[in-house]
Amino acid sequence: MYYSRIKLFSVISVCLIGLMLCVPNFVRKPVASIPWPQIHLGLDLRGGSYLLMQVDLSSLTHDRLQSLADSVRQSLLTAGLGYRNIALDTKQGTFSFQPRDPSEKDRDFRTVNDMPRAVADEFTVTTRPDGAILLTLSPDAMKTRARDAVTQAIEIVRRRIDATGAVDPEITRQGEDRIIVELPGISDPQHIKALLGTTARMTFRLVDETPAGSAVAPPGDTLLPLTESPGQTLAVRDHIDVDGADLVNAGATTDDQSGGWAVSFTLNSVGTRAFAGVTQANVGRRFAIVLDNKVIEAPVIRSAITGGNGIITGNFDARKATDLGLLLRAGALPVPLTVIEERSIGPSLGADSIRAGALSLMVGFLLVIVFMALFYGRFGWYANIALFANVTLMLAILSLFGATLTLPGMAGMLLTLGMAVDANILIVERIREELGRGRTALAAMQAGFERATGTILDSNATAFLAHVMLFVFGTGPVRGFALTITIGIATTLFTTLLLSRLLMVRWYALTRPSSLPV
Repeated sequence: MYYSRIKLFSVISVCLIGLMLCVPNFVRKPVASIPWPQIHLGLDLRGGSYLLMQVDLSSLTHDRLQSLADSVRQSLLTAGLGYRNIALDTKQGTFSFQPRDPSEKDRDFRTVNDMPRAVADEFTVTTRPDGAILLTLSPDAMKTRARDAVTQAIEIVRRRIDATGAVDPEITRQGEDRIIVELPGISDPQHIKALLGTTARMTFRLVDETPAGSAVAPPGDTLLPLTESPGQTLAVRDHIDVDGADLVNAGATTDDQSGGWAVSFTLNSVGTRAFAGVTQANVGRRFAIVLDNKVIEAPVIRSAITGGNGIITGNFDARKATDLGLLLRAGALPVPLTVIEERSIGPSLGADSIRAGALSLMVGFLLVIVFMALFYGRFGWYANIALFANVTLMLAILSLFGATLTLPGMAGMLLTLGMAVDANILIVERIREELGRGRTALAAMQAGFERATGTILDSNATAFLAHVMLFVFGTGPVRGFALTITIGIATTLFTTLLLSRLLMVRWYALTRPSSLPV
């Protein structure tokens, strides 16, 4: 029943700080340089776009098999061995080839089996009855690679969206191979879809001039279409001489020769060395710049390029050059993404949701205030003051962390209003019981607080844990609901056990009534 000055000052200070943190949600920012934390509105309140994207995991298997096939060729040629009848089976996750000569079969097997694995037990090497050597990818290793690829894709999607200036995007994983992208305030997602639907994997490969005009690419080559002439193809080596992953910067610029738009790029030290080595050893040959399996251009190497800088020309306008620079800076997606579901919510619907949610909060708040005032008198008004502080602290915490408020979150706040007065009701009813047993006013208040506190803590602790689990394992609307309830439980305990108790105790200390108004 005793409140020290430090305790009194601490409780009041927390309430005042909470009130200050709520101000930015209702007042415009006066100066750009000062921090102004606000609650952000979610997709259902602000309007915007919802995209559900699926990761093409089959392409991950194909790319890894192609990479292993290139490594097998290099290893066999380095060992002085040959190969024929190369075959890739993406569905089965296998790669096979026939030895050049039956006498080389054992050496071929050992050479392939000794190749380094990206992860432990990534693939196994066996011999088929027809003498072919079969390399089979491990399903467990591919699951690990797929899980890592989806995680990496989420990060790259986040980088690309952030670069567009979108405010408060929500990017979450759904299941094993799906990504949800919510973009509040963006009602036309076509530009975002174009950015996210582009894998943006850029590679530099040598052009094979020997099969000119051939409809079938020889082993180790792939026929790729030209960006400016899709009907024409170019035989490009499968071996990647320089990977776009070594890019450290890219951006739109203008070509000094043509005056048109172009994209400049800068490589890191690894890419610079590789670029210098391949251009120095292949002067006079064409060097293709490949983006997402399409040849942007294939210039002839005139001299060694050792600076690590380059420029990509093509049929670019300002927007295309800017977008390509953004994609290259953000990094290539490890796997392609496909939009399988798209929804747009107009700002008018979001405004209606805000009005409906605010109205429900206001009506619920007023009904609780009237109920507590009618049934519990003065102590009911103290509970109402604590309830107002409770809502204020909830908004303050959401503002402090820049949380996103959704319609389910508003429902959670409304439910918290009803739950918040439960603890006060328990305390006041307990005080009534103690008065009925003949205790004095002071003893009844003391016993009421002591005996109700344990029950309040137990009930709120179980609810807190349940909603934490909802937040951890839930997605989308469930998490928004669980977040506000979890914060509401914490603020309810503070306002009930400290603030409302403080108000009752200070009233009793100042008035010393002979009876309690309950």
